[in-house]
Amino acid sequence: MKQEHKQQNNEVAGFLEKIVVNVGIGRLSAQPNFEEKGLPQITRDIASACGQMPQVRRAKKSIAGFKTREGQIIGLRATLRRRKMVDFFERLTKIVLPRVKDFRGLERSIIDDGGTLNIGLREQFVFPEINPEESQVSFPLGINLVPKEKNREKAVKKFLELGVPLKK
Repeated sequence: MKQEHKQQNNEVAGFLEKIVVNVGIGRLSAQPNFEEKGLPQITRDIASACGQMPQVRRAKKSIAGFKTREGQIIGLRATLRRRKMVDFFERLTKIVLPRVKDFRGLERSIIDDGGTLNIGLREQFVFPEINPEESQVSFPLGINLVPKEKNREKAVKKFLELGVPLKK
């Protein structure tokens, strides 16, 4: 059993280059005292789900239509590699995705031409590490599984082999 699990981990590490977890702050950053109260909570939630602290992403330029100013915090990003990537992948496929409400599998259309699997989750509470009673802020997050080989057909086949629940 242990040998089989180790082989699965080696396959994941050999296939995936990285996993990127993104959180768009959006309108939450306009709330009063956001940087003192909201941002630390979101950072803690992402850190507990990913196993590492996320980077704060700031706007590179002002966009009036989005009411964004240059330097304003617009999101958080955590890039997972090696051991943390493999652990996160295991939890994502075996624990998190089955906990999503009305989950019937991922569409194959969410895999782009480069083979990247792009998953969007409506809230962070599907991660068992995040306690809904402690977290006052609910936010969506995006998860990108980036393969080393940039071929869509091979990526779909390999994701199925690794146990990613894709629809037929």
